[in-house]
Amino acid sequence: MTSIADLQDEYEFLDADDRYRLLIDLGRALEAMPEALKTDATLVRGCSASVWVYPTRANTGTLHFLADSNAAITKGIIALVLLAVQDRTPAEILATDIEAALAPFDLRNQLSSNRTQGIPNMIALIRETARRYA
Repeated sequence: MTSIADLQDEYEFLDADDRYRLLIDLGRALEAMPEALKTDATLVRGCSASVWVYPTRANTGTLHFLADSNAAITKGIIALVLLAVQDRTPAEILATDIEAALAPFDLRNQLSSNRTQGIPNMIALIRETARRYA
């Protein structure tokens, strides 16, 4: 899996169209989420597109998130968010400044407001999950 820092280095040199393509490719690379997990309980509220996030906990104590969206760009955004927290312990996730990790991507200025309005809810759900497992 690409690190968020490596992805940021690549993203900086791309024009707007290529940035969209990069986000779409990132979303396509997400691990498949079984349809059975796409329920009302895993739906992230407040997103313009449907976004589902399902946490699993490994024997090592790390959290692994399955996620999907019915919109390609939104799926790329959740994939980007997950790069900051995937396969980390709940304590590491809670100590991660996810917003700061996403800041270099300047999503609010790169994408329309309806594409980014659900990001805080995605982050809140991930933090809430980490607190439950901490």
